[in-house]
Amino acid sequence: MPDPRLSVSLPYWQDRDPMDALLVAEAADKLGYDRLWLGEMATFDAFALATAVGQAPGRIPLCIGPLAVDVRTPATIAIGVASVAALTGRAVDIALGTSSTVVVKDWHGRERRRTAVHLEESAHIVRQLLDGEKGDFDGEIERIRGYRLRLPAPPQGLRPELIVAAFGDRALAAAARTADRVVLNLVTPTQVARCVARIKEFAAEAGRATPKISVWVTAAADPTPDMLHTLRRGVVGYLRAPGYDAMFEEAGFGDVVRLAHGGAHPREVLAAVPDELPATVGMFGDAVTLANRLTAYRDAGADEVVIVPVSTSEDPAAQHTLEILAGIEHG
Repeated sequence: MPDPRLSVSLPYWQDRDPMDALLVAEAADKLGYDRLWLGEMATFDAFALATAVGQAPGRIPLCIGPLAVDVRTPATIAIGVASVAALTGRAVDIALGTSSTVVVKDWHGRERRRTAVHLEESAHIVRQLLDGEKGDFDGEIERIRGYRLRLPAPPQGLRPELIVAAFGDRALAAAARTADRVVLNLVTPTQVARCVARIKEFAAEAGRATPKISVWVTAAADPTPDMLHTLRRGVVGYLRAPGYDAMFEEAGFGDVVRLAHGGAHPREVLAAVPDELPATVGMFGDAVTLANRLTAYRDAGADEVVIVPVSTSEDPAAQHTLEILAGIEHG
């Protein structure tokens, strides 16, 4: 599929019905977006949702993840990808990530350690398995011996793209050494350009071609007050996350970051988040504003912009936002 791409990631907004995801998937397919990303947070199992979407009418290729490597083993990830591909007949790509301490440690009771090493080792094994090879790897954290997928490996024309979500030099270096594509989330165009430069350096050091770059970008066309509230709520959890906190501080929101780090209740932090904060890492406004923002991300080096649209009770499929952006892309 040629670049640049414009794709959609299913949104899982806390104040929305989880079933909105199926409506967004249908709209993205009908509007001709290049790929549908299905992440995993607190609602659907990503492989189950991908199978449900893939068995519905439509043909949009699927990308599952990023999935936390501390929660699933490389073998279970490869089995899931092969299962969705076999059950739906669609092209299925896979993205790996490290998620957060809250998700890994508090929700799943697992240890989150040496994340860059874990990402790289998991990516190596998943690639082996999805290429139809017998797993053979003994790393510092992950190991496998003797297992081969029992389902047929996807044919060469549908070879899954292996994507790694990264932020920070160690993770970017691991991604550059192993991934077909790197995905960035919650970043400004300026930070995309910085990450692209680092990925090129790391890939050159490893003697590899530079991976493609995808960027997840939250989006709302002609945002209403309800949309803006949803967006502000969605960034609260990132204000204390290492790396993201520095990024928001650099963007001029140090007071809000310090409030979050100081232990304030999430409601207090939410009340302090201005509309301008999520706008630094998203695209919100009229069609001209969205078009300019899309160009800014692409000029910074994004080969694929992945829209995370805001859905509302009046527009559970985010149809308005998706129509505006599809019109910009194809009109």
